Amino acid sequence: MTILRRYASQFRRIFQDPVLALSLILITLFLVLMVVLPIGAMVGESASPEGLPLFAHYVTSSTYQTIIINTVVMGLLVATVGTALGFLFAYVQVKVKAPLKRFMHVVALVPIISPPFAVATATLVLFGRNGIITRGIFGVRYDIYGLDGLTLVLALSYFTVAYLNLKGMMQALDPALEEAATNLGASKWRIFRTVTVPMLIPGILGSFLLLFVEAIADLGNPLVLGGNYEVLATRIYISVIGLYDTTAAAVLSIILLVPSLVIFVVQRYWLSRLSVISVTGKPSGTPQLITNPWVRWPLFGLTMFVTLLIVLLYAMILYGSFVMVPGVNNTFTLANFDFVINGYGSKAMTDTTLLSAIATPIAGLLGMLIAFLVVRKEFPGRGALDFAGMLGIAVPGTILGIGFLLMYNDPITLTLPFGGTPEQPLTLTLLPKLTGGRAIFGGALAIVIVFVVRSIPAALRAGVASLSQIDPSIEEASISLGADNARTFRKITLPLIRPAFLSGLIYAFARSMTALSAIVFLTTPQTKIMTHQILNEVENGRYGNAFAYCVILIGIVLVAIGILYATVGSTTGAERTLEGGA
Repeated sequence: MTILRRYASQFRRIFQDPVLALSLILITLFLVLMVVLPIGAMVGESASPEGLPLFAHYVTSSTYQTIIINTVVMGLLVATVGTALGFLFAYVQVKVKAPLKRFMHVVALVPIISPPFAVATATLVLFGRNGIITRGIFGVRYDIYGLDGLTLVLALSYFTVAYLNLKGMMQALDPALEEAATNLGASKWRIFRTVTVPMLIPGILGSFLLLFVEAIADLGNPLVLGGNYEVLATRIYISVIGLYDTTAAAVLSIILLVPSLVIFVVQRYWLSRLSVISVTGKPSGTPQLITNPWVRWPLFGLTMFVTLLIVLLYAMILYGSFVMVPGVNNTFTLANFDFVINGYGSKAMTDTTLLSAIATPIAGLLGMLIAFLVVRKEFPGRGALDFAGMLGIAVPGTILGIGFLLMYNDPITLTLPFGGTPEQPLTLTLLPKLTGGRAIFGGALAIVIVFVVRSIPAALRAGVASLSQIDPSIEEASISLGADNARTFRKITLPLIRPAFLSGLIYAFARSMTALSAIVFLTTPQTKIMTHQILNEVENGRYGNAFAYCVILIGIVLVAIGILYATVGSTTGAERTLEGGA
């Protein structure tokens, strides 16, 4: 009874503020309808009488056993290589005295604002069987298709996530810990093994999990570079697009979900057994950069090699957009851009930009609101709300897309107990048809919702981290002076967490513009998406058009980032906020 009274008291405090109560109700409904139910629909479809026999077939079939093993091996390799690259870049940026740090940092950010398979296409042109470098310069007919090519491309495409995560953690480490170890006589190598790496274990494991999920769910790269190396994502794509078999796709999606959950559980188990808490709150010592030439220059050289490889790949994308057939007919032309801007690609360009622009502020605000509720308010189910908000990134995008297709391919109606006739009862449409043919707004609404769901986790985590650093007494003072929760959040909390809000908006727009696996099943003839069009051009061998699409898409994202910086601002001071506060 004591627990029930405490829960009742917590809810009573929340519902004393109508705006706060309404926000909690609407957010909960959104997460249930747009995250939990689609995943539940996929699980239900896979557990249907038609789906259950397929589980036994897929698990016992030697062909599908190979595909499952291929998927797990690829995910583990990409997660390992990508996390190692992210660690290398972060370590050089924070711990090593090296030149050209700014240049390496900027280049490392480029993959996150470009289509994930843009790198695959450039790699194919440069290092493929008839590649400009492999065949043209070295005379080698190298087969880049398969696991090696996929590992290289996916690691380069996603290592930025690990880099940004680990860079922030390294900057937050207290240099006093390393100073104390040095004073006790420990060598730099011993400090690295026993102090630096253990403190970064949560970030390393978190990055590994994210890269693993992104790798096994990636669709564009395996379609471009997979060759005979089949993975589950491509089989799911073929099941829906080629065979129109959503039940088989649902069963394969559940199988795809299993390794993600296993990695997630193992990660949480390891973290629960580790203690990586620093005694001091804020860094208090002076950072000591590595100056030993036997360590400094090899690390710099390796980092610069990867940096120049990324520059080469994106230079190929830019160059290829201005020639007829990259590597075959290098005649200068603007026809590729004309095709995108004035021809078939213009609708995809405008549709993608518009839908991403609609989804971005929604995702950013929802992420901040969920973070505010989770960090600042006490109520039953707070952990479940946080978990549901994170499902957008914890669950592979392919699974979310299949779930939406199953859940909202038909209108959701309620038969009313009054009115109508037995033959034609009166019904009430609760949710319209969001996907498939004749969907509301041509399926655009479903795509926006998926963009939002996939972007909320980044804003949520950034908001939680930022709110954890702000003293709650600032907001309490505002409320004690008569401001309600809504005004306090708008005038005090949101300005204080503006950098986190900005990063959430940038991530949401970039992720929406470059998404494919989550929305490839939701596109309709009425709504065109640039990543889908790029994939079509690559599959048909029109690399020039694909590169032009990529250049324009990157340009749109960069312009949007500039607009967000100008309108939202990257930094703000607490003093300035409080001067104009509630």
